[in-house]
Amino acid sequence: MKLHSVSEGWLIALDQLRANKLRSALTILGVVIGVATVMAMASIVQGIRDQIINTIEVAGPTTFYVVRVFSQTPLNPDALPKEVRIRPVVKAEEAEAIAQLPEIRYSGIWVQLFQKMEYQGTRTQIMTQFGADDHYMEIQGGQLLGGRFFSPAELNGGAPVIVLEHKPAEKLFGRVNPLGRYVRLAGKSLRVIGLYQNPDNIFQPPSQEIGAILPFETARRFYRYDETNALWLVVKPKGGVAVTQAMDAVTVQLRRMRGLRPGDPDTFDLITQDQILDVFNKLTGAFFLVMLVLSSVALLVGGIGVMAIMMVSVTDRTREIGVRKAMGATRREILWQFLVEAATLTLMGGVLGILLGLSMGELLKAALQFEARVPVWSAVVACAVSIAIGLIFGVVPAGRAAKLDPVEALRYE
Repeated sequence: MKLHSVSEGWLIALDQLRANKLRSALTILGVVIGVATVMAMASIVQGIRDQIINTIEVAGPTTFYVVRVFSQTPLNPDALPKEVRIRPVVKAEEAEAIAQLPEIRYSGIWVQLFQKMEYQGTRTQIMTQFGADDHYMEIQGGQLLGGRFFSPAELNGGAPVIVLEHKPAEKLFGRVNPLGRYVRLAGKSLRVIGLYQNPDNIFQPPSQEIGAILPFETARRFYRYDETNALWLVVKPKGGVAVTQAMDAVTVQLRRMRGLRPGDPDTFDLITQDQILDVFNKLTGAFFLVMLVLSSVALLVGGIGVMAIMMVSVTDRTREIGVRKAMGATRREILWQFLVEAATLTLMGGVLGILLGLSMGELLKAALQFEARVPVWSAVVACAVSIAIGLIFGVVPAGRAAKLDPVEALRYE
């Protein structure tokens, strides 16, 4: 095919679009929606993944966790399998013993609570509260905005004190300075000694928005919690110590403390940041697959619309095809002309879909307050897929046009 035939095909395609604006717009609408959906979802997945990676980077790639059992989905604490029930619950004494190892820089026991907070009749939604220690921000990130963290006496004695995240503090106290005042957490009054700002993490659902930190001993004494899913040890090796070396040392220490003999299986699990990221990648992979299926439906509808409009176009332009064939146009040239027209329709839909997807990404970035960048690959794939749809769904009407008998076509009214 000569180059001028390609340009001629584009010109004819654009003329047809201008001649049938409404019909063409409705035809490419499905392609626009499908491509925009792909790009918007890719933007969300990429933005969430970046935030999770940033959170892991704050904690440090060497930080790992000791849990009763590692499960990719939370276990029902009231119906635990036998192999989980026989495992001991992690204890503060184990965290203290691990902290004494020469390979370990920090070890602490943390617990997660889910409660509403209240101050003078104003309540928050159910939020996450951590029972932790003064190393919390070193592991989770964030910054102290006012007041202080826990003293050793408060940590060891389980004092009724709490450090509030600034957002729920603003909701509860408004313009009143919360430091020194008391909030109620599940009926227990706790004195506010500090305010901190937690790093934004859009991956957290509303019920898991972090609202406060209290001493672990306070949480242990006054609140009920899930000892399987919400209790763990946080371990950070010393600088220069490999994660595997630190994990081996922790494993030996825990087996010794639990009286396990050689050959006995471990009664605990160790979780690294890589395992957490792997679980997250599986979740987002499934989410991305569902998104592709849904957007593919829209693209399929757009493709069917392209086929329908091209069939109508072939019928409407039967005489034109006859004239072109009478003037020497070959089957291949007629086929190419209609394929170019179909590809033009879907390419325009792809371009408009990309623009819409970029706009949706910016809206999501502003509304959800996280970095929603559109991956370059999604734009490339979107363009390629839109053109492919035009070619695939344009084959039938283009073939029909190419097979028309020129004599019969010239007689067509």
